[in-house]
Amino acid sequence: MSTATPPRLGPRAETLALGSLLIAIAVLAMKAVAAWLTGSVALFADALESVVNVTAAGAALAAIRFAAIPPDANHPYGHAKAEYFSAVLEGALIIAAALAIIHQAWSSLSSLHVPFSPAAGLAVSAVAALINGIWATVLTRRGAVLKSPALLADARHLWSDVVTSVGVILGVGLVALTGILWLDPLLAALTAVNILWSGWHLLRESVGGLMDEAVSDGPLSRIRAIITADAEGAIEAHDLRTRHAGRWTFVEFHLVVPGEMSVSDAHGICDRVEAALKDELGNAVITIHVEPDVKAKHKGVLVL
Repeated sequence: MSTATPPRLGPRAETLALGSLLIAIAVLAMKAVAAWLTGSVALFADALESVVNVTAAGAALAAIRFAAIPPDANHPYGHAKAEYFSAVLEGALIIAAALAIIHQAWSSLSSLHVPFSPAAGLAVSAVAALINGIWATVLTRRGAVLKSPALLADARHLWSDVVTSVGVILGVGLVALTGILWLDPLLAALTAVNILWSGWHLLRESVGGLMDEAVSDGPLSRIRAIITADAEGAIEAHDLRTRHAGRWTFVEFHLVVPGEMSVSDAHGICDRVEAALKDELGNAVITIHVEPDVKAKHKGVLVL
């Protein structure tokens, strides 16, 4: 037996994604002004990363809207995996931006100069970083509650952007104070390395979701413990399989019951196990295949 397919996600994730897009545009404009005021290649690199933020936020909004489409004949398990495509795109864009920044930093070595208006430019950049930090906190909390890969990916990228911005602000201020001009392209290159590392981790996690990666050891142990505790009347559960699809966790296994047990009693055990798993996992789709005792494999989850 199986539970119903996932229902449509409410508008909260879409609202947050739209907010990310609008904030990303505003922050990009502020960072562009900061780069223009100073002529700093490091601040230009920071602004270039915000171009990625805008593109990624737009992709996340589109993915969340598509993921919220109810299941249909062609997609009976829903469209939740669409969010992973957004996260993969964001990871790829981050890596592309990092490579572009490295190229720009290298090219700027031949035209080093003192920042033009460092105080004004750094002040604008600091405000942009503060806005990103506040919004990253909101996305981290709400993304975890909604179990949205797209929102969590956006939050992780924004936190990386905040760290980068703080480092760039301190570094460009140091360049202005000391006159050591090569620090500017060096900071840009270090910014690119940090962005590259963030993009790689994001890309790897997102591809894992697309590849139906199983739940981690902690949740898997709790799933096994719930089956053991709540399947009283059954004999064993075997061939347990799990996977994630966006905010949904899919669990399926074979439940062995005594051969003489009625269908009604076996169904009651399944209902009890499903309810307990949903209480633990939240958004979950549970599929249980009931088998008679002659199918017992004497391995897997033994029921107490």
